[in-house]
This record gives sequence, C-alpha cells and structure tokens, in this order.
Amino acid sequence: MLFSTTNKLTLKAFCDSDWEGYRATRRSVIGYCVFLENSLISWKSKKQANVSRSSAEVEYRAMANTCLALTWLLFILQDLKTPQTAHAPLFCDNQVALHIAANPVFHKHTKHIEIDCHVVREKLQAGVISPSYVALGKDHFVTLHNKLGLHDIHSLT
Repeated sequence: MLFSTTNKLTLKAFCDSDWEGYRATRRSVIGYCVFLENSLISWKSKKQANVSRSSAEVEYRAMANTCLALTWLLFILQDLKTPQTAHAPLFCDNQVALHIAANPVFHKHTKHIEIDCHVVREKLQAGVISPSYVALGKDHFVTLHNKLGLHDIHSLT
C-alpha cells in the first residue's frame, strides 16, 4: 500500500447496495469502501441474510455497516496518534436513506430498520460522519465495470 507524502490522512467512505441482487432468493448485497485520503484501506461486500422490503432499507443497512467500520478505523487511527479533526464524509446514492439519517421521526415505513437508524444517527450527531449524496451515471459505471473485468456469474449467457 502506498501513501502520498502530501496526504492529510483523512477518512472518507462510500456505501452502496444491490437491492434484490440475487434473483433466486431476492436477497440484497451491501458493500462499502473506506479511503484514507486517496488510498483504499478497507472494503467489504456481503449478501444479506434477510430479504429487504425496499431499496432505502438496504441502502440504510449499508450506511449502518459503513458507520461501524468508520468507528473502528477512527479508534485505530487514534491509537496510531493520527486523530481525525473533521467528520468523515459518507457518500450514499440513495436520497431516501440520507433523509432517514437526518430525520429523527420514526414511522411505520422505517420501524423495521429502527436499530440501524439509531446507529447512523448516533454517529451523525457525534460528528463522526457527514452523509452526502453521490450518483454514478450508467455510462461511468459500465466503464468502471469493464475496466475491472467483472462478469455476472449468474447470468444466462
């Protein structure tokens, strides 16, 4: 792993999900990646154990998992005498999930994800994260997908 000498060593994270990504089971895949300035230091993708009711639910679960990873990394950086002085940007491509993070009111549509809501909101209020919207256009996604040489092993080609 190479780190530039000009890096400020600040964390930033991206999270995403693939709602109902596995067609046979309708289970979703969530994932995140965390950067220390421009260097990728942590990433994870995981198929969910349960079927999610909405894309917002699964995106919010991805945000919650990312918050936990950021919290763990902040403790490690603190132990290494590199404390973070600013909120860690957490980029998400689902505006509904971002609104749930900012809105402390629970209603019947968010009751089933209330625990994850508390995790994300706690980190937001503590100044650990700063959620932001980010969108990746289809053309840019396809270009990156092709560069990585990814193939859908479940497709019928």
